[in-house]
Amino acid sequence: MGEELEVTERTRLRRMRHKGSHRRADLDAVLAAGFLCHFGVVVDGAPMVVPTVYGVDGDRIYVHGSVASRSLVQAPDGVVCLSVTHVDGLVLARSVFEHGVNYRSAMIYGVPRIVTDPEEKLRGLRALTEQSSPGQWDYVRQPSRKELAATALVALDLTEASVKVASGPPDDGEGPDAELGLWAGVLPLVTRFGEPVPDPLLPAGIEPPAHIAERAGRAAWASEGEAAAAP
Repeated sequence: MGEELEVTERTRLRRMRHKGSHRRADLDAVLAAGFLCHFGVVVDGAPMVVPTVYGVDGDRIYVHGSVASRSLVQAPDGVVCLSVTHVDGLVLARSVFEHGVNYRSAMIYGVPRIVTDPEEKLRGLRALTEQSSPGQWDYVRQPSRKELAATALVALDLTEASVKVASGPPDDGEGPDAELGLWAGVLPLVTRFGEPVPDPLLPAGIEPPAHIAERAGRAAWASEGEAAAAP
């Protein structure tokens, strides 16, 4: 896939174009930063937005969910919308009108398909697992044939998408409201993993694997760094 995504009527940027992008690299960055999406489908004639996990594999995104597969059975050529959003902070201005949110988001449109090929289903499930917890697929037991048959997986091409990013301080610092003498700025929002909590039924002596412990260690280091920087 080329550097620029093709612009369609669904992905054309109409509002706040300066915050938008059709660069594939920007789309990849938003998708790589998370693992939870909202999948918009039509089920029994009514719209439904389903929160579910996803995994990216090349030019394709895989989504886990039986509701999505129900929708495709009913309308095999129906267009769906998948969205991913990361909130980075609240923009608190001097007036309510100028308040906002710093965020990174992506919207993907297309006609998905139900994955039935066992090999592709394994690749897709690996992508889902590694998206949220890199290293976990090779650590745990992989799905059995029975489990694969009972798992619904949907594939969607990354060909029709757009990205929007908002960042920075409030926009009223040089306007009339600057004379009000009120505090204004950004309240950052940071999401991170905490310390691993073992299963209560886990036998003593089984420690978290390296890929889990290292991730928790990085989160703890970031937390300590923020605490040290606080006044």
